[in-house]
Amino acid sequence: MKNTLIYGTLAIMLVLSMVAWAVPKKSIVILYENDVHCAIDGYQTLAGLRDAIADTAYVAVTSSGDFVQGGTAGAISRGQYVADIMRTVGYDAIALGNHEFDYPVAHTASLLKFIGAPITCANLYDRRTHACVYAPYVMKKFGRTKIAFVGATTPGTFYTETGAFFLGDEQVYDLREKEFFDLMQRTVNQARKKGAKYVIVLGHLGEDPDRTGVNSHELAKRTTGIDVILDGHTHSVIAHDTVYNAAGKPVVISETGTKFAHIGKMMIRNGRMTHELIPFRTVAERNALTKAVTDSINLLMREKTQRVVCHSDVKLRILNEKGDQEVRLAETNLGDLVTDAYRIISGADISLANGGGIRTEKHAGDLTYGDIADILPYDNNLWIVEATGQRIIDLLQKNTSFIPVEDGSFPQVSGIRFTVHTATKTVSDVEVLNKETGAYEPIDPARTYSIATIDYCVTGGGFYDMLKDCKVLYRGDVLYRDIFVQFLENNLGGRISNDYLEPQGRIRIKE
Repeated sequence: MKNTLIYGTLAIMLVLSMVAWAVPKKSIVILYENDVHCAIDGYQTLAGLRDAIADTAYVAVTSSGDFVQGGTAGAISRGQYVADIMRTVGYDAIALGNHEFDYPVAHTASLLKFIGAPITCANLYDRRTHACVYAPYVMKKFGRTKIAFVGATTPGTFYTETGAFFLGDEQVYDLREKEFFDLMQRTVNQARKKGAKYVIVLGHLGEDPDRTGVNSHELAKRTTGIDVILDGHTHSVIAHDTVYNAAGKPVVISETGTKFAHIGKMMIRNGRMTHELIPFRTVAERNALTKAVTDSINLLMREKTQRVVCHSDVKLRILNEKGDQEVRLAETNLGDLVTDAYRIISGADISLANGGGIRTEKHAGDLTYGDIADILPYDNNLWIVEATGQRIIDLLQKNTSFIPVEDGSFPQVSGIRFTVHTATKTVSDVEVLNKETGAYEPIDPARTYSIATIDYCVTGGGFYDMLKDCKVLYRGDVLYRDIFVQFLENNLGGRISNDYLEPQGRIRIKE
C-alpha cells in the first residue's frame, strides 16, 4: 500500500512537470516610443496596442524622451496637455529628452509627477546634494525575470538648454558629461547585482557625433552589460542595429523615428530577443480612456487655435525630398519667412533663427494659430543683441561646419547672405543688406550690427553660445510665434505670396 502511494505521488508529479514543460512561458513585450513631440493622437494607439498584447504576454510601455514640447499641445499648455494624456497610458518607465529641459527643472518635475510613471535618468545630478535627481534605473519583474530600464540623457542638453540647469547665476544641475561612460557602467553593474537578467537603456543620445562625444553607439562600445539601447534624439528610424560592446558582445540599438511614425516592439521569448518597428497607420487598436482624454484636449485646443491667421500660396518647407531636416542643413523658404519676420518687426540689421527651433512644415492653404504654434512651438521671446561683423562671421562659420550632418543650430537668416564651403568648413562673401539702399554690402568685421533672434540663442543654447556674451539691446516679452503672427497679418496682409515659393539664395553651399 505504501509503495502504491509513493508510485502514485511520483506519477502525479511527473504528469504535472510534463504539463508545466508543455505550457510555453509567457513572452515579454516592450513597446517603446521616442521623440513624440506632442503628437498626442498617437498615445491612444500605443495604449490600445498594449491592451491587445497584454492578454497573452507580459507588456511594458516605455518612452525615451522628448514628449512635452515640439507641437501645439505642448506650446499652448506648457506641456500639461501632454502630461494629462500620458497619465492615462500607464508607462512603466520614462527617460528624459533634451526638450524636457526647455522648461526649468522644477516645472518639468511637476509635469512628470502628474504623469505618475517611474522616471529614470542615471546622469542628471543635483550639485547641491550630490545625488541623482531621478532613479538611475527602474527595475521591473515579469514573471521571474527582472529587467532594468536605465535612463540616459545626452549631456549635450546642457549646451542647448543651458538655462534649465541654473537657479539665478548658480548651476545646480549637471548631466555628468566628463564621467558619462563610467557612470553608466556603474549603473549597469548595480542593476546586474540587483538581479537584472536584461539591461535596457532608455537613451536620449542619438547616433550623430556632437561636442560631448556621447552617442548611443559610443555607449554600447565603451561599456559591458547592456543588452539593448532604445534610443531617441536624432529621430532616426532603426529597427535594429548591432554594435559590439567592450567585451565583444552584441548590443542592439533601435529608434522609432519621431511623432509616432512607428511604435517599437521588442519581444523576449525563451531567451531570444526580436525587434520590429510597427508603422503607426497599421495599428487599429485604441484605448478608450486615452482616446476620451485626447478627444477632450483636442476640443480645447481647437477652441484656442482655430482662428485663421493667413493664407499661404506656397508650401512652407523644412524637409527635403528624402525627408531630411533641410532646415538644419540649408536655407529653406520657411526659414526665410520666419527670419524676415524677426528682422522687419524688430528693425534690426539682420536676424538669425536656429533651424532646430522651426519644427513643422505646412502645405499651401489657410494657416491657423494652431499651425503657427506647430511651426514655432517653444516658449521663446524675440531679443535684439549687438555683435561685431567678425563675431557674426565666426558664428556663421561655426554653425554651418557640420554639413551634411543635421544641426539644430544651423542658421536661417535675413538681412545677410554668404557662401559656405563644406570642404574647408569656412564661409566667404558675407554681405549685409543696407536698409537704406536695399543693396547688399560686404560685412565690416570691425563694425557692430544689431541682430534679432530668440532669447534661447542668447542666454545659452542655440548657436553654440556664440551670442551669449553679446550686449543685449532689447529683451522682448512677446512669444516668437506671436511676432510671426504679427508679421503675417500686418506686414504681409494675411497672405504669403509666391515671393516665398523657393529659398531666396541667402545661403549658398559649395564644396
